[in-house]
Amino acid sequence: MANFSFEAPFSANMVQSTTTSIPASPCRIGANTFFNQAAALEEGVRMQEPPTFSPVEHLAFEEPSNIVMMKDIGFAEDVGISPVAVTHPFQLFSPEAIKIMRSEIDKPEVRANHTYASNIANAQLRGYAAKHAPFTYAAWNHPETMAIVSKLAGVDLIPWSDYEIAHINLSAIKTEEQAKAELTALHSRKSSVHSDEGIDVSPPEDDKPIVGWHTDSYPFVCVLMMSDCTNMVGGETALRTATGEVIRVRGPQEGCAVILQGRYITHQALRALGAKERITAVTSWRPRSPFVKDDSVLRTVRPVSDLRELYIDFAKYRLENFEHRIHRELEEMRARRQAGQKFDTQGHKTFLQEAINFLMHTNNELVAEDEVRTGFIETIDVPDVVVGEVVEPTRDRACIE
Repeated sequence: MANFSFEAPFSANMVQSTTTSIPASPCRIGANTFFNQAAALEEGVRMQEPPTFSPVEHLAFEEPSNIVMMKDIGFAEDVGISPVAVTHPFQLFSPEAIKIMRSEIDKPEVRANHTYASNIANAQLRGYAAKHAPFTYAAWNHPETMAIVSKLAGVDLIPWSDYEIAHINLSAIKTEEQAKAELTALHSRKSSVHSDEGIDVSPPEDDKPIVGWHTDSYPFVCVLMMSDCTNMVGGETALRTATGEVIRVRGPQEGCAVILQGRYITHQALRALGAKERITAVTSWRPRSPFVKDDSVLRTVRPVSDLRELYIDFAKYRLENFEHRIHRELEEMRARRQAGQKFDTQGHKTFLQEAINFLMHTNNELVAEDEVRTGFIETIDVPDVVVGEVVEPTRDRACIE
């Protein structure tokens, strides 16, 4: 496989003034005191200003050790929108960037107005970034960040929408004793599954997995780890190949990410044991070009979203893509007429059928609000992978550990 490389595209000073003679006064403030207070005030104002994302300071990109291709796991070339299946973990953001992102999700207004839960997720934060997390929002929308994700994904991508920027999966906070108990329980197979793509872990005392295999709603996801994984065991992403075999990709460390073409690959992420918390941020991506296939659905996000926001984002980008496609068809028709060519009847009928399919797909995803089962997400009934389970690789299983 070809190596991927990335090339980046691209204290306040005191104002001096003329000294004038000031008559002595019992109320006069000494010059040093005045300047010290001014500097302190200026520093206080600076400290209150929200941090601004800078790719030079906050991006810490390092190439992944490997990228698994769709053909490596048995899929045909026409499956998906890219030949890339999944990357191994790679460093994306600096520790300082992660610290700022975590401070933004700790805001009371975020927790109060953007917390969701479902049958397969204990706690999630969704749709908060555009309004309450300017640093996070800018980080994922920056051209350099998008260039990194696009290059590793093998296709030019943009964030799916404002609503799907940095969706947060929150695990329950555990004590040191509870974290150690999880590692002990590993040997007795008291393990479950954990998903970074919108699915959280079950309580440690629950022996049954609360989530099975699934596919994502959007073409690609970038999963960012926001917790210290020093003592963590597990956390790998398990993928089902086209032949039904299971392979695993190790989980990311703090500040690291994994990119997955999850819309087309059935997958789950194994539960991580031995850590006091596990917080991940998942940003979903779609093709930048309106002419690239886009099979985005709302199946796994509709029940855990503010539909007033999600539906607008979905309908808006679908109509914009449709507008581009109509415009291109009109331009091609005009060009043929000017060139004196025959009308392309079959070609235009193909366009019309594709347009019908596009609009039907859009319509089917916009389920009436009163028909949406809030908090319920369907899963795929396939046996789960167990954390710590050692499986002998078969001849057909790709080795990507």
